Amino acid sequence: MTITCLDLEGVLVPEIWIAFAEASGIPELKRTTRDEPDYNKLMNWRLSILKEHGLGLKEIQAVIETIDPLTGAKEFLDKLRSLCQVIIISDTFTQFAAPLMKKLGMPTIFCNTLEVAENGEVTGFKMRCEKSKYTTVKALQSIGYETIASGDSYNDLGMIRASKAGFLFRSTDKIKADNPDLPAYESFDDLLDAIEKAL
Repeated sequence: MTITCLDLEGVLVPEIWIAFAEASGIPELKRTTRDEPDYNKLMNWRLSILKEHGLGLKEIQAVIETIDPLTGAKEFLDKLRSLCQVIIISDTFTQFAAPLMKKLGMPTIFCNTLEVAENGEVTGFKMRCEKSKYTTVKALQSIGYETIASGDSYNDLGMIRASKAGFLFRSTDKIKADNPDLPAYESFDDLLDAIEKAL
């Protein structure tokens, strides 16, 4: 039995923080896990910028409501789910992911949680577990599943390398150059073909 594990942002939907950076006019928030490998450092930095500008969960969720899946992502996911079980493993947060999951046909997602004050200020975040993508893939393997994984960022490399087959998808030139042994794809059709062959 094989489960395919996919990253969310940059693979199936646009990067939430980039969309919010553009909507709020705060270019610093465009920094993502493609640029910063240390997720805790990145999130703490984002929270300090939100606080500085007096922005909270409501403002971010309003932007998320306007985000649609990447062209072809829902069709890709539907085809993939007809071939095997699929879990989206993301470092995003339940408060961000919910509207996007509806647009993708409610796939299973494992992600994290934001800590939000009564006034809507995002005060912190709770990671589901340490190195969540790698840890989740290893946990699935420990209960008898083989895994295939795909993602675009530094924080996806652990799950990609720990799986029986792993692929970069629409990644950066730097990440591709640093990981020349990992097959890298730009189209959903090519990624689907690669996963089908691995199955």
